[in-house]
Amino acid sequence: MGHFMEPLRIAIIGCGPAGLAAALLLARQRHAAHIFDRFVSPGPVGSGLMIQPSGMAVLAALGLAEEVVRRGARVDALQGIEEHGRCVLDAPYAALGVAGAFGLGIHRASLFDVLFEAAARQPGVSIHADHAVTGSTCDAQGRRLLFEGRAPSAPFDLVIDASGWRTGFDPAPKNVLPFGALWASLPLQPGDPFAGNLLEQRYRRAGQMAGVLPIGSRAGGAGPEVAFFWSLKAEDHTAWLATPLDEWKGEVLRLWPDLEGLLARIETREQLTFARYAHRTHPAPVGERIIAIGDAWHSASPQLGQGANMALLDAWSLSRGLAEGRTLAEKLRLAAGWRSDHVWLYQWVTKLFTPLYQSDSRVLPGVRDRVLAPLSRRWPAKGIQAQLMSGLFGFPLAPLGLALPDYESLSASLTSFAASGEPQS
Repeated sequence: MGHFMEPLRIAIIGCGPAGLAAALLLARQRHAAHIFDRFVSPGPVGSGLMIQPSGMAVLAALGLAEEVVRRGARVDALQGIEEHGRCVLDAPYAALGVAGAFGLGIHRASLFDVLFEAAARQPGVSIHADHAVTGSTCDAQGRRLLFEGRAPSAPFDLVIDASGWRTGFDPAPKNVLPFGALWASLPLQPGDPFAGNLLEQRYRRAGQMAGVLPIGSRAGGAGPEVAFFWSLKAEDHTAWLATPLDEWKGEVLRLWPDLEGLLARIETREQLTFARYAHRTHPAPVGERIIAIGDAWHSASPQLGQGANMALLDAWSLSRGLAEGRTLAEKLRLAAGWRSDHVWLYQWVTKLFTPLYQSDSRVLPGVRDRVLAPLSRRWPAKGIQAQLMSGLFGFPLAPLGLALPDYESLSASLTSFAASGEPQS
């Protein structure tokens, strides 16, 4: 049972999935949610992402699952093939044993739009653009935000740091990973040699990886797209910038010849964005009148596709903590406590698995291909692999009062959208 508490005045730093979901949830609890973003026009950064069943559970509870599904692309499995054509990763969602379960590939802009539009409609949410937060101070009246080139804010009862892994509220080294990735969102055309319902990857040992993820259709776009990505070490990015584009494409095609048509749609280097990743966990996500959620609390490589999903779970846990606790300190402790085991688990699993797919090791890819791949096709490893991929390993939903969405209903909606030819907006 929840405890009554006067509505709070809450500042949220960052207008990404974590910040928007938190604002939407907290405003529905009658709190005043003020989002501060450093961009003049807040928007998404990046290309595609995966919404896993763990994140879809939150979107369903928000009443946004159908709209997100309408804009995304159904993904039934993750498939990885090494350079000689042997399948070394086959992870179907069917192995979860949940009727109709699937992942959803979606452009970051589409997820942003759904959350932003819902937040903009929600009474109690205010969005303040062009506010670069540089820090905060706390006194008896509350916590005030400090801005670049602006006067400090009025005091807030609570500050939520949803500013991402580059957060300025954690002074510890960010532990930026050596491997990043080049990303591009490219149009999908009839006859393209991609399954359409798979996240497909190709590996040359662990030093090179290419991937294609269907990501649905953006509002105002010309049609369905895929996210293409190519792993690249940060120290090699400067050399890549000096390499003729066709020479780089040749390198990619030697790993995955079927990408020829897709790569032909990359006409300029500007179509590709280099993304960096960090593996870090804030040692103190809860402080006096402040809490970190999403990547500001914990960030990792994208190998397990959990970033946005963990952020959505954090936002939900925070809203539940504010409803259940008696004092503000207890509310924040509950919010972080319900998530801490799941966060710890995925941080360690990601740390263990990432070198199998992105590293300079010559030994680990052999372990992946000759030991782990055969094991993953057998019970119980196949089900555990599906649990890990779906974000459900460690049973994160029950402590938060969440349940898996009705995937059969979502599948029917997805089928009806496709059959109607309804333009996606």
